[in-house]
Amino acid sequence: MLAGLYVAQAIPSYLLAAAVPPIMREAGVSRSAIGYFSILFLPLVLKFLWAPWVDRVRPFARAHRAGWVVLTQLGVVGCILALTAVSPSEVTAVLGIGFTAALFVSTQDIATDGYAAKYLAPEDRALGNAIQGGSIAFGVLVGGTLGLVLYHRFGWQTMLLTIAAISLLPLMAAFGMREGPSVVAATRPSLRTFLRRPEARGILWVALTYRASEGLVKAMEGPYLVDAGVPLDMIGFISGASAATAGVAGSALAAWLVRRAGLSSTLGLLGGLRTLCFLLFTLHAAGILFGYWPLYGAAAFQTLIRYMEIVALYSLFMSVTSSDQPGTDFTTLACAQLIVYLVGSLVSGRIADALGYSTLFGIAAALSGGAVLATLALLRRVDAGLLSPHRAGMRPETPGQG
Repeated sequence: MLAGLYVAQAIPSYLLAAAVPPIMREAGVSRSAIGYFSILFLPLVLKFLWAPWVDRVRPFARAHRAGWVVLTQLGVVGCILALTAVSPSEVTAVLGIGFTAALFVSTQDIATDGYAAKYLAPEDRALGNAIQGGSIAFGVLVGGTLGLVLYHRFGWQTMLLTIAAISLLPLMAAFGMREGPSVVAATRPSLRTFLRRPEARGILWVALTYRASEGLVKAMEGPYLVDAGVPLDMIGFISGASAATAGVAGSALAAWLVRRAGLSSTLGLLGGLRTLCFLLFTLHAAGILFGYWPLYGAAAFQTLIRYMEIVALYSLFMSVTSSDQPGTDFTTLACAQLIVYLVGSLVSGRIADALGYSTLFGIAAALSGGAVLATLALLRRVDAGLLSPHRAGMRPETPGQG
């Protein structure tokens, strides 16, 4: 069921993010206009602002989060169908429809994450988040790759009608969601309620620090590989193959590692390996390390690490969600780690231009190592029982219970 719910979000997301921009470029749209598509990420970053409403409002008497999934997925399919009425060269129309679809997807994500956080047993959280990673990889293949193939062979409208039809299939998962009857929450779902809880504030600091270094490297990884002389086809192979492999294998490996070693040890190990990858980039940019293979290995391996750490981080976030407002709590933490990632991406180019690649990657390595130490220290200070599968009072209700 979780696979269906996450695939429902991933297919339209990667249609817009991976397929539509190159199609628009082929249609003669300028690079500057295509760059405006970054605005589609705005709802993903700001969804914590309306997450409390998703926790508060029950669209149908017997379907709370399932109701949100059905309504938003129908809205997304409607947006895809609306694109058939415009051409890919009509930037304003495509952008407006795409932004509306992004709002629906982001709202659906709040409902799905809230459902998973509330009803997954603690020992199954890592598996649930691994399913999310695999679903994203599947969404890339269907929304991005299949979308481009369909466009190349059959055209714009056939591509959109096919993806719209496929996007209806995951709706069946929504009808399998089982939720308890409506009960009066002890507190009104809100960001303030989340921030009142000490353990939630502690994990918020983890969200704000653990991935702070990643945007610096990821945004400049491609440009550095180009400047280092790596052929474009090899860059594409590294990016595509590592993402497809990491989405499935990395997520599954992370789920196993979390269950065997625990969240703190897993985050510490992955953060240390990530720091090592950044150091390889630093040494290569400084002329201390030579050849392409260290770059190939570091680029592919850090993609694997990124998928794995998301499984561990999201499992950690779920451990501090409350049953009264699981969507609000989880979304707040997920948005926090995404915001610092995007901030790093925004400033990475300026640092590289002003100080060079080696300094940029060195700063990222130092921040990564510091973040690992800070994360482990923060987790030790948080309630010792927080990460235990049997922590009293935090075991999720089973579906059907109030």
